[in-house]
Amino acid sequence: MSLRARIIKRLLFFQFSGWSEGSIEEQRARQKKNNRFTRLPADILCQPVSANGVPAEWIEAPGADLGLLLYLHGGAYTLGSTDTHREWIARLARACKLRALSINYRLAPEHPYPAALEDATTAYLWLLDQGFDPSQIIISGDSSGGGLTLTSLLTLRDAEKPLPAAAVCISPWMDLALTGASIQNKVQVDPILDPLSLKKYAAYYAGENELTSPLISPLYADLKGLPPLLIQVGADEILLDDARRYAEKAQEAGENVTLEIWDGMVHVFQLIPFLPETKKAVEHISEFVSQNLKSRKQK
Repeated sequence: MSLRARIIKRLLFFQFSGWSEGSIEEQRARQKKNNRFTRLPADILCQPVSANGVPAEWIEAPGADLGLLLYLHGGAYTLGSTDTHREWIARLARACKLRALSINYRLAPEHPYPAALEDATTAYLWLLDQGFDPSQIIISGDSSGGGLTLTSLLTLRDAEKPLPAAAVCISPWMDLALTGASIQNKVQVDPILDPLSLKKYAAYYAGENELTSPLISPLYADLKGLPPLLIQVGADEILLDDARRYAEKAQEAGENVTLEIWDGMVHVFQLIPFLPETKKAVEHISEFVSQNLKSRKQK
């Protein structure tokens, strides 16, 4: 763990203290305020688009010729947007040489399950209708967006739709029932997430549905027949065991899953651009994307 990461981790304990207090509207306002100073490089092109009714945005850097990235932002299904994640998506898309489509799926509690899942799958099918080859598409997401990435794959698989080449999940939230041991035993070292807040957000999203429904918590799903998956998770986050248990279950099902646990790192550390660990993590994602797009293209 780098010295810079150690310092940032200490600062995050102060920055995220009480972050989930207040109404959802107040939390969204704070998030928007914190994001107001984010700037993109001048060569990044952004263009709003409707993906069959789902508000979305194309994000593109020069040389984005390897394929397409469909990105699903995090925010516990209640927060977040293309605005909060634009810099990160642009950085990831550039590294992977992908054109990115970021969507603003509907948020809970105003729009509980299955609204977000419907929007994610609608956007993917819209891409196919636009003529994009599924073998050149990567689906990715962070936190709740990582869980949504997996439930989208399950929905597409069960509907017998063409699946993308691969998926990348960053600190994914896969078990909204919060049964992993790390939910409790990592509380003291996780500066960002806490069990009580996650329990509240899980209830917002699930509504009257069971928290262990496979299309809400993909940890409980049949995982056969899914594309290759890369999971990156911090060793010091309460969602660690979501990633561990999912990877074990997927491997038992014979699926191609790569799990990376980053020592000392926190929830979605990849969004912090100036960490040495972030640079290495993004390089790993880029290598994974390149390998899987080329292999699918060769087939």
